[in-house]
Amino acid sequence: MGDSRVFPDPILTLPRRSNAGIVKRIRLENFMCHSNLEIELGEWVNFISGQNGSGKSAVLTALCVAFGCRAKGTQRASSLKDFIKTGCSYAFVYVEIKNEGEDAFKPEIFGDIIILERRISDSTSSTNLKDHQGRKVASRRDDLRELVEHFNIDVENPCVIMSQDKSREFLHSGNDKDKFKFFFKATLLQQVNDLLKNIYEHLKSATALICELEESIKPIQKEIEELQGKIRNMEHVEEISQQVQQLKKKLAWSWVYDVDKQLVEQNAKIGILKDRIPACQAKIDMQLSVLEELKERISKKKAQIACMMEKTTEVRRMKDELQQMLSMATKEKLELEEEYGRKTNHVQKMVKRVRFLEQQVQDIHEQHVQSTQAEESEIEEKVKELQHEIDAANSTLTRLKEEESALLESINMGSSEIARIGNEIEELEKRRREIAHSIRELHQHQTNKITAFGGDRVINLLRAIERHQQRFKKPPVGPVGAHLTLINGDTWARAVENAIGRLFNAFIVTNHKDALVLRGCAREANYNHLQILIYDFSRPRLNIPPHMLPQTSHPTTLSVLHTENHIVFNVLVDMGDAERQVLVRDYNAGKAVAFEQRILNLKEVYTLDGYKMFSRGSVQTTLPPNKKQRSGRLCSSFDDQIMDLQRDESNINEEAQERKRRKRDAEDSMQGLQGHLRSVKRRRQDAERDLMAKKLTLQDVQNSYVAEASSSAASNVDELHQEISKVCEEMREKEILLEKLRTRMNEAEMKANELKVSFENLCESAKGDIDAFDKSENDLITLEQALLDEESVPKRCTMKA
Repeated sequence: MGDSRVFPDPILTLPRRSNAGIVKRIRLENFMCHSNLEIELGEWVNFISGQNGSGKSAVLTALCVAFGCRAKGTQRASSLKDFIKTGCSYAFVYVEIKNEGEDAFKPEIFGDIIILERRISDSTSSTNLKDHQGRKVASRRDDLRELVEHFNIDVENPCVIMSQDKSREFLHSGNDKDKFKFFFKATLLQQVNDLLKNIYEHLKSATALICELEESIKPIQKEIEELQGKIRNMEHVEEISQQVQQLKKKLAWSWVYDVDKQLVEQNAKIGILKDRIPACQAKIDMQLSVLEELKERISKKKAQIACMMEKTTEVRRMKDELQQMLSMATKEKLELEEEYGRKTNHVQKMVKRVRFLEQQVQDIHEQHVQSTQAEESEIEEKVKELQHEIDAANSTLTRLKEEESALLESINMGSSEIARIGNEIEELEKRRREIAHSIRELHQHQTNKITAFGGDRVINLLRAIERHQQRFKKPPVGPVGAHLTLINGDTWARAVENAIGRLFNAFIVTNHKDALVLRGCAREANYNHLQILIYDFSRPRLNIPPHMLPQTSHPTTLSVLHTENHIVFNVLVDMGDAERQVLVRDYNAGKAVAFEQRILNLKEVYTLDGYKMFSRGSVQTTLPPNKKQRSGRLCSSFDDQIMDLQRDESNINEEAQERKRRKRDAEDSMQGLQGHLRSVKRRRQDAERDLMAKKLTLQDVQNSYVAEASSSAASNVDELHQEISKVCEEMREKEILLEKLRTRMNEAEMKANELKVSFENLCESAKGDIDAFDKSENDLITLEQALLDEESVPKRCTMKA
């Protein structure tokens, strides 16, 4: 632009295909020297004229930049940001291209106008392609390249866009060789030549590769020939296989013909059996009459047993009373004999005492010794003093013994209290562990519901069954609880658990051989005591007639359960009697249904709070809830149960802490009592030793006094006479008592003999009643078994029909 010479204005020549690819409008913002320029172009040749530096080349450069030319390719700048007008932050190029006719570019997307926008900033640049309504369609460089290749717009080709620099280079080239090079490049022949050379090199490398591959393919061709021979053999085998299939089909049809023949035979048998239905019904009626007769006999027998039980109870009570009276009479007799022996010995001792005193009196009369009054007074004073000290020591010793006894009693009570609190703590810890175990089980059941019916053992068992499934004739079904769901929510979960929960962990097999295989799988899974039920899998789903169900508005166990497996359904009916178990909400409703309404086909009644009620004849039985009974394992959610157990665990922890605090206080108190007891024991032992020393001193003084006083015993003759009189009086009283005891002893012996005779008579009379009662009880058991057998006959006949 700075050159003084005038060069021809740039000419934009775009290839034309109908109306597609024609530049319709150009708009520039802050691009080179243009702040805001918009040019509308015609459909044919367009000329842009103006002074040097007016921005004609800027329009051509903007088109080059818009169509993807690099900054260096325009020969006007080294980077795109150099095209931004001085003082501005961005440059914008807007180009509208017609897109009409058969050569249009993606008309279904862009429409009849394609808008090309190029925005340049100091740091980035972006390109957007929009449709005729201005909606953005694409922004990738590959999309722009696809557009320019479709319209054959090569902005770097001088024949398409010739800038001033290209014009100057073409005009100033002096020789024909340079002009031919320019022509060679402008017409893309150079590009074609380079492409041909590249293709030739690729062909040479491909030929070498083909030769190499041909050499390496020869062994493979040989293998292919071998494989083709094998294929021909396989085709022959395929033909044989098709023949086998045809033969199998013929065999299957032969089986069909045999089955049809068997069906005809079975239909004939069915006709015969239908003819036998009246006879069977007559038998059923006869069995029902026998059943009623058995029921009547059972009722009479039960009434007879009730009377005999009352009589037997009275006889046993009388027997116990007589036996007790006999024992008391015998005991009284023995006590009187013992007392009589003691009194007799005492009288004999008194006789000896009298004789001894009389002899002593005679000795005293023969000996007369004088004693001094002064020594006697001194000894008596000393004895009184020692006796006073002994009494004080006795009082101290008694007080210490009482204190020791009180302390021992307190320690024993404290030990009992500590042991009781320890037992309570152990019980609370046991309950807490049980609750924690239940919480873990419930969390496990939430993760995997199958674990509710056997824990981790059932998972290991199912894996073992899967490993050995080819050994089973038919795959086992179980656990039974996993195939059951409650129909009306979790209302009846606990009642159903109480009714048939014993079957939930069980597995069902079709024969005894499968049961042995399943038992081996259980041993492999360390699942001991697995409950296995053997049932015929080929039996169809049982259809229970309405008249065989309990006639009540309350639901049965079977009616609140749902299962898709007909085998589980049949097992609940045949082995669990689920169709005859009625569920009620409370205890009073259960009593009314079980005992008052006399409902037919009713076996048992279960309440929501765990009671079980049933009657067998006139005997009515109510079993209380089992505290260790599992919660409803068929519940859809265990959150409420987990929250209740967590609350109970928290309360138990608080109670255990309180018990531990009380135990610590009791142990501290016990240590104080034990220390006090040791101190009291030491003081008591010291008092005993002191008392023993004083008693020995007194005994020495008394012995010396007796020795000195023996010389003066003559003065005591009167006292001995008085003592002899007193002993004789006591002897007469004792003789009177002995006579009375002899009379009472004879009466007690007579009474004991009478009671013994009465007891023997009662045992002899009661023996016949007890034998009759045992015989009646055995008859009742036999009748009940016969009644159960007769009840099962109509049910089996109805099921077969």
